[in-house]
Amino acid sequence: MTRAAFTRLRSHLDKQVVGQSQLTQNLLIALLADGHLLVEGPPGLAKTRAIKAVAQGLEADFHRVQFTPDLLPADLTGTDIYRPETGEFAFQKGPLFHNLLLADEINRAPAKVQSALLEAMAERQITVGKTTYPLPRLFLVMATQNPLEQEGTYPLPEAQLDRFLMHVKVDYPDAQTEMAILRLNRQEAIEDKPIPVEPLSQDDIFAARREIFNLHLADAVEQYMVALIMATREPARIDDELAGWLAYGASPRATAALERCARARAWLAGRDFVTPDDVQALLPNVLRHRLLLSYQAEAGGVTMEQVLDRILARVPCP
Repeated sequence: MTRAAFTRLRSHLDKQVVGQSQLTQNLLIALLADGHLLVEGPPGLAKTRAIKAVAQGLEADFHRVQFTPDLLPADLTGTDIYRPETGEFAFQKGPLFHNLLLADEINRAPAKVQSALLEAMAERQITVGKTTYPLPRLFLVMATQNPLEQEGTYPLPEAQLDRFLMHVKVDYPDAQTEMAILRLNRQEAIEDKPIPVEPLSQDDIFAARREIFNLHLADAVEQYMVALIMATREPARIDDELAGWLAYGASPRATAALERCARARAWLAGRDFVTPDDVQALLPNVLRHRLLLSYQAEAGGVTMEQVLDRILARVPCP
């Protein structure tokens, strides 16, 4: 029953977001794995549309925040407001108290704003003054980055990057998909109303999260996941050239994220077991933002995609 509800939601997303099936699938995986998503791509590729479509298909509230250099932590967390009628301060909740939050162009906000968001993502709570407030049980942040314009941006600290479950890259659609997007835009302009969808309850989401941990994970697949992560920390054991490319490897948080994502992907595919294909398909998204290239690699023009491909090629698959 729960899986059927997610199937309906995925069908709704495919109708609303044309040509970005990988993005919508990764959004559902993040929802199932109880993690946050960092999406990178040029403007106009339906990143905002995708998270809004997910919100339409859930019994959850949604809020979008445009990150700018003058943003303050209180603009996210909320602040204490003085009430003259009572002579007391009352806390006014900010956007972080919504179930789904779109942090648009996240790297345009300064470090103090990033630290407020980091506490929310990591601890599921925010602190204002001496008081700590819990966030909703269902809480997902989808942050976007524009790779084309870096002037006036603040690189995200490694501690915050590590809190994102996945870093997904999106690219331009092909010509056939572009035609489908044009037709969808015309249809929406004519009808001027949203596509109806039966919303998925939050109880269904929590039930699905419990179900994915009942999937069978063979010892060989579990060992394969650990071997892939260890290859980022001790690359000299499998490839001398790879050892010169990597400065720092992935933390244990990456191993846990890879397992949760692989389980969610298998569950969405209708299987009751995890395969090495699930692990391989998601490894780039899980590790892309968690590895640091060495100076030699950057000077030599080595990309993160080359590093990830080398790791997948060198670690034996069961």
